[in-house]
Amino acid sequence: MSVLAHIQRLVAEEHRLFEQGELAPDKSKRLAEVQVELDQCWDLLRQRRALRETGGDASQAHVRPPEVVEKYIG
Repeated sequence: MSVLAHIQRLVAEEHRLFEQGELAPDKSKRLAEVQVELDQCWDLLRQRRALRETGGDASQAHVRPPEVVEKYIG
């Protein structure tokens, strides 16, 4: 599955969860997991694009841990 396809699947799941309104604890936990995974996917996509644009090998991009991507600002 491509990164973009995975992002689309996660966004759809996120929207389904948001549409439920107030969430049970297990659903809230899943929503938080989805949001972290989305951040990781977007970061991976940005890494790949940056590597391609600078003549690097996009396959050298890697998924960074949540502790890294969750600290990004902006």
